[in-house]
Amino acid sequence: MPVYFASLNSGSNANCYYVGNEQEAVLVDAGLSCRETERRMKTVGLDMKMVKAVFISHEHSDHISGLENLSKKHQLPVYITEKTYNSFHCRVEPHLVKHFKKNETVQFDQLTVKTFSKSHDAVDGHSFMISAGGVNIGVITDIGYACKQVLKYFPQCHAAFLESNYCEDMLANGNYPYHLKKRISGDEGHLSNTQALDLFLNYKSEKLSHLILSHLSAINNKPEIVDALFQQHAGNVKVVVASRHEASELFAIETKVASAGRSKKQSNQQQLSLF
Repeated sequence: MPVYFASLNSGSNANCYYVGNEQEAVLVDAGLSCRETERRMKTVGLDMKMVKAVFISHEHSDHISGLENLSKKHQLPVYITEKTYNSFHCRVEPHLVKHFKKNETVQFDQLTVKTFSKSHDAVDGHSFMISAGGVNIGVITDIGYACKQVLKYFPQCHAAFLESNYCEDMLANGNYPYHLKKRISGDEGHLSNTQALDLFLNYKSEKLSHLILSHLSAINNKPEIVDALFQQHAGNVKVVVASRHEASELFAIETKVASAGRSKKQSNQQQLSLF
């Protein structure tokens, strides 16, 4: 059974990511309007009926602005930390609010979502690893640096949405005030292109097949810069730069990849358990 994933939008204007299998799925963040989320899912052949929940990484508006209407219309449970929920004015229907804590695993039928804290200027920011049939998809954006939690989970990923927010030269030479440049480049800001590349080169595992570079700055970065930087090091990894204007293609990984590197007997046993 394949695991499917797509970026519905990625950037400071709005963020929303889809991960699921043929039976169920989750969204990470809800920065798009409800109508636009529905439209973009439809363009890549996805059905909102598959979505079982929305996970919120933090309270910034580009991650939550569509949450209230989306959750209400489709009666979607919202997994969010208590601190994050109490920090903004958007209100989800009480019976749909599900609080989680760091390092918690949320189990659905065949999907699990592992939560882990991140370094960002939010009250209680988190990243996620969504897993099904032994395939792990990481959503690791809005991070100031690759902290211990990132270094723990990124090497486990078969695919990852990884932040590559800014070009260091463009930020340094741009028109942003000094305090904003300091905030973006600080340990609670965003990951630069070179920081993302360093993480990719030094911590990816052989099982990583897809890297979706995410949350690019509209002012301090360019997709062509990111693409050129990573493609020369991509090897067998499919590297894609997520758009801030449209959904990505729908990617898929067969769960049998989880058995790569095991003995033939182990591989057969794994495939029997998966299919």
